Amino acid sequence: MRENTPPRSPMDELVGEDDDDEELIYVGDADEVLDAWEQEEAEDEELDAEAGPAAEQHALRRSPVQDDAKLTFTKHTAPVFCGALHPTEELAVTGGEDDKAYVWHIRTGEVLHEVTNHSDSVVAVGFSYDGSFVATGDMAGYIQVFKVSQNYRQVWEFTVGDMGWMRWHTGANVLMAGCEAGEVYVWRIPSGDCKVLPGHEARTESAELLHDGKRLLVGYGNGHVKLWDLKSGTPLLEVDSTVGHKENITALAADQDGQLFVTGCEDGSLYLMGPGGVLGQLVAPNEYPIESVLVDYPGFEMKVAASGTLQGKLTIWDAARQTKRVECEDDNPNGITKLVWLKDFTICAGTLGGWIKGWDFRSGAKRFTLDGHTNDIQSLSYDRQRNLILSTSEDCTAKIFEVPAAGQ
Repeated sequence: MRENTPPRSPMDELVGEDDDDEELIYVGDADEVLDAWEQEEAEDEELDAEAGPAAEQHALRRSPVQDDAKLTFTKHTAPVFCGALHPTEELAVTGGEDDKAYVWHIRTGEVLHEVTNHSDSVVAVGFSYDGSFVATGDMAGYIQVFKVSQNYRQVWEFTVGDMGWMRWHTGANVLMAGCEAGEVYVWRIPSGDCKVLPGHEARTESAELLHDGKRLLVGYGNGHVKLWDLKSGTPLLEVDSTVGHKENITALAADQDGQLFVTGCEDGSLYLMGPGGVLGQLVAPNEYPIESVLVDYPGFEMKVAASGTLQGKLTIWDAARQTKRVECEDDNPNGITKLVWLKDFTICAGTLGGWIKGWDFRSGAKRFTLDGHTNDIQSLSYDRQRNLILSTSEDCTAKIFEVPAAGQ
């Protein structure tokens, strides 16, 4: 594994770190054993040469039964950590451990722009709300912005400390990023005018912009949750570890009214919060980290929340009653890495192993499984108008899937 690989893999939480002691093997003929080892190494090298450079670094975990993708993007030579879809055009941007980002056409796979001047894993990418800019950010905190309509001319760059997350504002050309030391940077693009929301010596790896575009919900490594006023740069709410989470906040979601927040933690705890603080705890700490949460499906008659764990458990909650509504059915559960709402009352999950699964969140019934990736899903992006999913994976590819119609 390369040194610039993001430090926390979903599998780390399940496997643990107690396997350092190697088994001792006693042999009678050392030369015979050495010969066997050399033969195995030669066979491995031959297989790696046949599979290509990506396979040399990252062994594929399984062979899919079929590939349901409409297109597979294969330019990356290492795991693809992040991806995003253009809001109006048929474009995607992806970034990975090969220190590169690509802008490409989702129908043809044609590369329209290659970003090669990162020196660390590209862990965050995205188009601005109107699609006029595209941003790429790496683990070391080097962030670039390019003008889409000007042949991807670089219009801005900045370097912060080690970066935990980066995202665009949903209604303005404003870019935000959270850092290892806890600061949150807010820039106007392309002028670069900057505002800094101060940290408190705890990293931030999760954030959610509220629907009003004026407040930012941020989770920190020490379990704190803060709601920031972006205009004044002051916190409107802070929930600390005395009443809330005790460990790193891994997932956040806010409802459309900005009055209900769902927060998930590395220790498996799940909370409901509001502008005044904690409303209730849905799940107590356990051994399965919360990887993704959602709240407030658009147009649904009641407030529902969803949580996905590395155990593979997908739970739908009645947020008003703070009770479990349904457990989604799965005969072969896989650890969940990312959740998104889809059309037709569908919730979709990217999983360990590379499957993409969909359920009717009202009943918990499975609607579809999309196969094609051979390793863990790292990110999902959804285009509601085209009903398309962009997925990125540890298998060094990104794929475009059409969502099956309800009832298929």
